[in-house]
Amino acid sequence: MIHTSSSGLRDRCPALANKTYFNYGGQGPLPTPALDAITASWRRIQELGPFTTEVWPFIEQETARVRQAMAGLCSVGTHRLALTENVTSGCVLPLWGLPWQSGDELLLSDCEHPGVVAACRELARREGLDIRRLALLELCRRTPQAQLDAAVLQALEEALTPRTRLVALSHLLWNSGSVMPIAAVAQRLQQHGNQPWLLVDAAQSMGSMPVAEAARAADIYAFTGHKWCCGPEGLGGVALSERLLEQAQPTLIGWRSLRDESSGGSYWHSDARRFEVATSCVPLCSGLSASLELLASAGSDADRLMQIQACSRQLWQGLQAMTGVETLLPEPPPAGLVSFTLEGISTQDAVQALGKQQIWIRRLDDPDCLRACTHITTSASEVERLLEAITRLT
Repeated sequence: MIHTSSSGLRDRCPALANKTYFNYGGQGPLPTPALDAITASWRRIQELGPFTTEVWPFIEQETARVRQAMAGLCSVGTHRLALTENVTSGCVLPLWGLPWQSGDELLLSDCEHPGVVAACRELARREGLDIRRLALLELCRRTPQAQLDAAVLQALEEALTPRTRLVALSHLLWNSGSVMPIAAVAQRLQQHGNQPWLLVDAAQSMGSMPVAEAARAADIYAFTGHKWCCGPEGLGGVALSERLLEQAQPTLIGWRSLRDESSGGSYWHSDARRFEVATSCVPLCSGLSASLELLASAGSDADRLMQIQACSRQLWQGLQAMTGVETLLPEPPPAGLVSFTLEGISTQDAVQALGKQQIWIRRLDDPDCLRACTHITTSASEVERLLEAITRLT
C-alpha cells in the first residue's frame, strides 16, 4: 500500500512541476508511482512471456485488482463493474444494448458532454426515438446548491412524459460545476410508469467527491481514470444496475465478452463483463490501481472533497471581488469546478495569455466560459497566482 499526503502526492506528479495547473477536469497528472507501476507491469509481462500459461495469472491479478478498487468506490459488487476505455464507451456500450421501441423518448439535460449527446442522437436516429431536453444550466446559474435538488426534481417532473424511457444526467456538471441529486432522481424514475433508465456521466465526480450513493442508484454510471483519479489515459469503468444486466445485450462483441473465449459459440458473460470487448492494455490497470491507492492514502472521499472545496471556494470568492468577472454559480462550487466569464477578452485569448505564464485553465463552448479545477494537489498560493493573473487580464 502506497502512503502519501496531498502535498506528497503533488511532489510525485512531474506534470505539476514548474507550472500552475487547473485542468484536472480534462486530465489529471500521472504520479510517478503509477508510471513506475505501468513500467513494472510491462516488464513483468515480457519476463513471463506475453502469451504463455505463466502470464495469465498476473494479468488476472492486475485486472481484478483495479476492478475491485473501482467497484469499491462505487459500492457495488464486482459483477456490476465493467472495465472500459473512457466515459463515452462506458455510456454507449450498455446504452445501445437496451431494448428500445420506436417512439421512446430520451430526456437529456442541457449540460451533458457532446460525446454522450452525439451517441444518443445516433441511437435515436437508428431506433426511431425522440430526444427531449431537460433545461438545467440556467437553473444552476441562479439557484444556490441548498435549493438546487428540489429545483432539479421539479424541472424533471415537468419534463417527464409517458414516453420517457431514459434520462441522461451527469453527477457533477462539467460546465457549471453543480452537483445533481442522482439518488433522488433515480427514486423518482422508479415511480414513473416506464421506470426510465438513468444514465450518469461521472467523468467529473469520480475521484473528486463521494460517488457511492449515486453509483448504486444509476443504471449506467460511467467514469474514467485519467481525470480526477490521476490515472493513465485509456482506462475507466462503468457500474451497471442489476436490472440493466438483466435487460441489456452486448453492442460490440469480442473475446472478453464471452464466457469461453476459445469458442465462438460460447454465450457471453452474465455479468458486466459482457460489455468488455477485446484486448486491453494490462499495465494501465497496474497504473490506475497505484493512483487510486495514492488518493485513498491521502484521505477519505469526504476528506479530499473538503480540501478541494477549500481551494475552489478561495478562487470563487477571489473572482467575486473583480470587476468584469462573473462566475456561473451564485455561490462557492460544491466541488472543484469553477467556471466564469471575463469582459473585454475572449476565452481563447485568455487561455493563451495565461498559458504563456504557465498557468493552465481551459475554455468551454457551451456556455462560452473559462473553467479552472482545483484538486487536493492545488495550493492556496496557486489560486492566488491565478487570481493575480486574471486581475491583470481584466
